Parts: sequence; C-alpha cells; structure tokens
Amino acid sequence: MSFAEIIVGSLVLPILNIIFFMIIAGVIASWLVAFNVINLRNPTVRQIYYILERFNNAILDPIRRIIPSFGGLDFSPIVALLGIQLIQNMIVFKLLPALS
Repeated sequence: MSFAEIIVGSLVLPILNIIFFMIIAGVIASWLVAFNVINLRNPTVRQIYYILERFNNAILDPIRRIIPSFGGLDFSPIVALLGIQLIQNMIVFKLLPALS
C-alpha cells in the first residue's frame, strides 16, 4: 500500500462521510424545527442546531448562489450529497486503482 492510498483511504474518505452525514443531520434538524417537533428554547438543542446550521451553510451557500430556490424548496443539500457521492466514487473507482 502506498502512502497516497493510506492518506486517501484513512483521511479523505472518512471526512467526506462525516460531511455527508452532517448535511443529512442538518436537513433533518431543520425539518424538526420547522414542524415544531424540537424546541430551540432548550440551550443544548439550540447549540447543536446552530452548529449544524453553520457547518451546513458553509458548504451549501456556494451551491445556493448557483442554484435558485424553487418556490421555497431548497435543492442545495441534494446537489451537495450527490457531489460528495460523485467524489467518493471517483476516488474509490478511479484514483485508488491508479495509485496501486
């Protein structure tokens, strides 16, 4: 196993997985707040929600500048998740075999 494979396999792919699940958690949290299932008056819940919101906004805002909202629907998380999956597939199926 080469050094590049170790870096990609043990660093890049897990970071992409964390980003993927943080986006999903942020979307679910925003739905729960919108439907009043969770209450932001609780300081712990509010802190977790704001952390997810800041993290997701850092990733999704550049996509939101390119893709307009369609009647209040935000497709930027879907585009981001598809982009992450595309990057992971390119790494696993193209880059890793080329490195070995």
